[in-house]
Amino acid sequence: MLDKTTLATLDQINNRQQKTMSEFLGIEFTEIGVNEAGEHFVCAKMPVDERTIQPAGILHGGASVVLAETLGSVGANFAVDREKYMCVGLEINANHVRSVPVGNWVYGKAVALHLGKTTQLWEIKLTNEQGKLTCVSRLTIAVLEKK
Repeated sequence: MLDKTTLATLDQINNRQQKTMSEFLGIEFTEIGVNEAGEHFVCAKMPVDERTIQPAGILHGGASVVLAETLGSVGANFAVDREKYMCVGLEINANHVRSVPVGNWVYGKAVALHLGKTTQLWEIKLTNEQGKLTCVSRLTIAVLEKK
């Protein structure tokens, strides 16, 4: 696994999202690092607008899952040697706790719970602009050797 000195920059991460669902939905990465406890984490935000709402004018649960999986997947891929390995999602779950109305932002933070040789486990918490929990998700990642 990588340490904090080998992490990618935010520009590298945001540039890698070009021409993907992340770019289409307006997801912007805001922070990546390793905290004092040695846990890898990554943060991003996403607008609640016409691309991410349901007909009721609130954040679509599927958009929350896209943000959660994007956070965990990006974190996973930047926690391995990207020349030798790639990471893909195996399973995700999400519990939607609170709605977010159109015109706001939703913020996410993914923290690595387990960084193994073949699997990773990430916990992702999404919050509204007031810092209140809107969704909590767990993502299991497969670490695959590049051929």
